[in-house]
Amino acid sequence: MTTDTGQPTDSGRGRRRERATLLAATLTNGPNELLDFLLPLWAGAAIGLSATETGILLAVELALSLLARPLAGVLADTRDRRRVAAAGAALYAASAAGYAVATGPLSACLAAALGGIGGALLWVTISAIVSERLAEDSAVFPRLFAAQETGSWAAFVPGLALLPGIDYAGVFLLCSAACLVAAVLLLRAPAGPPPAPAGTPPAAAGMPPAPGTGAAAPAGDGAPAPGAAAPGGPVPDAAAARGNAPGTGIAAIGRRLRPMLLAVALTMTAEATLSLLLLLHLQREHDLDALNIALVFLPGAIAMSLAAEPLHRYAVRFGRSRVLAAAALSGAAFATGLALVPHPYAIAALWILSGLSWAAVMPIQQAVIAEASGPHTGRGMGVYESAGLFGALLGALAAGWLYDRADWTVCCLLAAAVLASGAVISPAALRRLGVSDLPPAPSPAPAPTPQPEPAPQSDTATPTREPEPEPGPRALARALAQRVALFVLAQLALLAAGLSWIQDLFTEDLLTTLNGGHRDGDLARWIYGAGKIWTYLVLADLLWTGGKLLRARDRPGP
Repeated sequence: MTTDTGQPTDSGRGRRRERATLLAATLTNGPNELLDFLLPLWAGAAIGLSATETGILLAVELALSLLARPLAGVLADTRDRRRVAAAGAALYAASAAGYAVATGPLSACLAAALGGIGGALLWVTISAIVSERLAEDSAVFPRLFAAQETGSWAAFVPGLALLPGIDYAGVFLLCSAACLVAAVLLLRAPAGPPPAPAGTPPAAAGMPPAPGTGAAAPAGDGAPAPGAAAPGGPVPDAAAARGNAPGTGIAAIGRRLRPMLLAVALTMTAEATLSLLLLLHLQREHDLDALNIALVFLPGAIAMSLAAEPLHRYAVRFGRSRVLAAAALSGAAFATGLALVPHPYAIAALWILSGLSWAAVMPIQQAVIAEASGPHTGRGMGVYESAGLFGALLGALAAGWLYDRADWTVCCLLAAAVLASGAVISPAALRRLGVSDLPPAPSPAPAPTPQPEPAPQSDTATPTREPEPEPGPRALARALAQRVALFVLAQLALLAAGLSWIQDLFTEDLLTTLNGGHRDGDLARWIYGAGKIWTYLVLADLLWTGGKLLRARDRPGP
């Protein structure tokens, strides 16, 4: 079987390409989140930047990342996506290494600039790569979200545990090494389909039709013109390569996606405002240091990494509009709860509501943008991420202004009102964009031999939707192995820091250790307890997934 581009389709190769990309996302998002968290602390403690200089440092990275997103989208549509994403990961690595050796504001700002550009190239292109299998498997974006969030909390635990021993420079160099490994993985990933030339209908590019694009089918049978690009190579059409062919430019894509972009900016503004308000509240009202604040956010991060794929099943069953509305109400409930029970332990539990909301919303937004962008997914993801960054910038400004001028309860209730409005605005944006409320059904596998026609159905029969395929034994075993590997790495870091609950099981009194164990100091106690809870979760995961693997092995084949 071949596509209209003349290239053979290979579902197995596409899955291998996706797996390599998801692993690269895990390896890069963890260091990225850890760097963002540690950067303000490092700027003051290591190189003595003032608060104003620290703000400028953060603004440099954010501004360049925002400006580079649209260009990254054009590159993702017109160049080999593996190389574009690998270049972004390499720039991330250079940025982390730059922070490790920086001695003043100039060198720190240079590292920030590299990180901003690298982030734009990496995340826009990774989203475009993942979208290549959206028509075949609608759960690709939940898997991407889960991979990113897994990398986030899996990096925080060993990173914060090792920080006292190896200092900021050591942590930054480890982050750089992880990003370099991700760059190699991306370069070694299987090649994908060539970028679609301007005017290629979305269906020909393997994507659902983009409503309102007005794209006409090319003349002839859809085969590429002479001199067409090789897989993963540039588009030969000069206008398409520049991104300014009619209807394919950044401005045209932005106008097409405007309803959802406005909803994305609103959602991100509210989320960013609430996150920064919460951080300021924990620091100034509860006198928590930055590391203890990170542990307050940890339960929500774990919930996000585990909940994305299960929540996708609700979108398949009940529709995207209902899930978006429920997620908005969940976020509003979280903000309201903060106003009522602002204790750190309660906040850690409530943050899970916010994590579940975000785990439901973000994959739906990404999938909708990919479907509506048609063959120009890179450009669509570029303007989508620009809208999210713009919302984050507005949220940061709003949070500072509100915290200085309004009561904590008023701040929380205002954020809750904005989040609750998403229950109306996001479904309305989905309808205006014209994409299906249900995720696309998996593409049927090509049959090697003709199959007998099914019996005719009654005219009154109601069409049924095929359920999403369950992951096979190999996929289950591979995912389990990845989770166990992350757990082992984190436990080695805890062992090196003297905070391993598993070590105490073998070296201390067994009953005392099983009943909780003990470490002096708030931070040490939190990390020690988190390692214990994680151990129980991994054991439960081993039992649950092992049972599923046994049932799959005993199930008779077709």
